[in-house]
Amino acid sequence: QVQLVESGGGLVQTGGSLRLSCAASGRTFSRYNMGWFRQAPGKERELVAAISWSTAIYYTGSVKGRFTISRDNAKNTVYLQMNSLKPEDTAVYYCAADYSRVGSWPLYKYDDWGQGTQVTVSS
Repeated sequence: QVQLVESGGGLVQTGGSLRLSCAASGRTFSRYNMGWFRQAPGKERELVAAISWSTAIYYTGSVKGRFTISRDNAKNTVYLQMNSLKPEDTAVYYCAADYSRVGSWPLYKYDDWGQGTQVTVSS
């Protein structure tokens, strides 16, 4: 089991930026596929961005050009840089780790999840 701890959420005005971090336990972080998900009130959880162990990258359409996912294997950390934030980006953001490879890229089952961090964008 991988423990994931997110940080970096908060309140920001429209057009602002935030950088989310997700620190992972485990000695084989470099082999994990990592994803950032979000869930807004009354909505289903959605995959926002993912980065594979081989650094393939996926973004959902609504964040392309605004969000950047990256990873630092030396620090066991994955990041989500969020720029030009909009009120519709308001949600709880979760990072998740896949190492079982159940499913297909980028929509793996994802084995472990963080506790989530709140992002609120005011208009």
